[in-house]
Amino acid sequence: MASATYTARAIVLRKTKLGESDLIVTMLAEDGSQVRVVAKGARKPSSSFAARLELYAIVDVLCAKGRSLDIVQEARIAASNEHIRRDMEHAAAAAPMAEFLDRVTQAGLESPRLFALTEAALARLDVAEPAQAPTICAAHLLKALAFSGLRPSLASCVGCGCEVVLDRADQPVFVSYSEGGVVCTACRSRLEAIAVPPDTIGWCRALLCSTFAEIGEMDIDLSSSFAVLRFCQQWIREHVGANLKSLNFLFTCGLF
Repeated sequence: MASATYTARAIVLRKTKLGESDLIVTMLAEDGSQVRVVAKGARKPSSSFAARLELYAIVDVLCAKGRSLDIVQEARIAASNEHIRRDMEHAAAAAPMAEFLDRVTQAGLESPRLFALTEAALARLDVAEPAQAPTICAAHLLKALAFSGLRPSLASCVGCGCEVVLDRADQPVFVSYSEGGVVCTACRSRLEAIAVPPDTIGWCRALLCSTFAEIGEMDIDLSSSFAVLRFCQQWIREHVGANLKSLNFLFTCGLF
């Protein structure tokens, strides 16, 4: 009896070796759920899957239901995003995006906005200048956190709800990562919080509320982009319980 089949559009997040020539491919499906499939013979030079299931590519796949993991039968590229894989700076910025999604998505748990977000982020990253790559990564992580129900409160105090104004460049803003966002002066004494430069919070707000086209036009320097990435790193540690290795590499690789 033939196995049931289905089609899906997905973004390739991770590839893991299986046996002598197969791959387990982890993907973000169009409905935002995670899909893990086996691509048999994908590591053989003659396999058509070798060039069609590349990292960060958007693919249309035909899969057959399997006992534990489904099996890829056909794969076609919808968007290659080839430049991301060919350039070290772009690849280093894309890796934390993929690793984060691998951590927070689950099979059967739908979140369609995550797919649309990642599709837009990869499309922008594929044509961006290398210096813009960390900014795009930071924007994606912030937005993906928000779409995953982990949005930081950046404008209202998590203690009392009052507005936190960024009115002085020399006056730090206090953030409680455990409580979920910025803390006002009145609540600072009773909540565990650390000082963060106001520019960092300002850029977090801007990136969260802007499209990737708008972000591409922003004049944000590398130090500010990395400050936002460090904010994301701490947020992910606190609320996801993950230490993204690819994000640590981005900080230490010396590419930027």
